[in-house]
Formats: sequence, C-alpha cells, structure tokens
Amino acid sequence: MMNMDIAGDVVAAGVRLVLIVSAVVIVPSLIVGLCVSVFQAVTQINEQTLSFLPRLVVSLGVLVFGGKWILTQLVDFTINIFHQAATLVS
Repeated sequence: MMNMDIAGDVVAAGVRLVLIVSAVVIVPSLIVGLCVSVFQAVTQINEQTLSFLPRLVVSLGVLVFGGKWILTQLVDFTINIFHQAATLVS
C-alpha cells in the first residue's frame, strides 16, 4: 500500500530527474552565454544575434548528442514507476 513516505520518494525521484535532464541542456547554454557576454563586453559589440545564435546552436547540439541519454533516463523512470505501481496496488 502506498503511504506518504513512498509518495514522497516517488515525487523526489521525479524532481531529481527533471533537474538532471534540464541541467544537461541548460548548463552548456549558460557557459556559452557567459563566454559570449564577456566577448561582447571586451569588444563592445552589442549585437542581439551574437548572444542568441551560439546558445541556440549549443542547446540543439546537446539535444542531438545527449537526446538518447535523456530519453533513456525518462523511459527508465517511467518503467520504474509502473513497476512500483504494480507492486504497491496488490
């Protein structure tokens, strides 16, 4: 039977997975954005596409190369939740 402890563990595992999966895409984008911002500050170039385009390319590249891992993590979590649900109901 499901109690508050088990429900809390399931929610905590879901939140942890969301943070890890989103950090995989966000952190490289933040690093590239910081580098571009420093470059713009040094050269005093205030072009909007210069700050947007590299972050977009890096984010898409991370999704292309890390997409399989992200999808695997999400599928494994979903399968694990269904297995837990089957054992907790009976």
